[in-house]
Amino acid sequence: MTNPANNSSNMFKTVLKGAIALAQDVKTHPEANEQFEELYTQLAADNPVMADLLKQLWEEYITQQRSVFFWQNLSDAEKDLAQKVTENSLQIQQNYLRLVQEQ
Repeated sequence: MTNPANNSSNMFKTVLKGAIALAQDVKTHPEANEQFEELYTQLAADNPVMADLLKQLWEEYITQQRSVFFWQNLSDAEKDLAQKVTENSLQIQQNYLRLVQEQ
């Protein structure tokens, strides 16, 4: 015989894992939030205090994911810029050497 509370707990875990998986990509945050809100509504009916605590954690997690996305993009831009500066520096050195050889 299956315990209804256990089924509910497993369903909450599955939905939360799905929302967390969606939240890994900033582009799918709206879907992740929608999925979480459905979970929150169901959980709030059973245990409002736990639901509120989970919501606070969720909001912090989403904020953290956005921060990771921002810093990763900034890092990528910095890497690209450094690569272009290096390429330009090499080109300038080659041009200088050609100019010196021509004289």
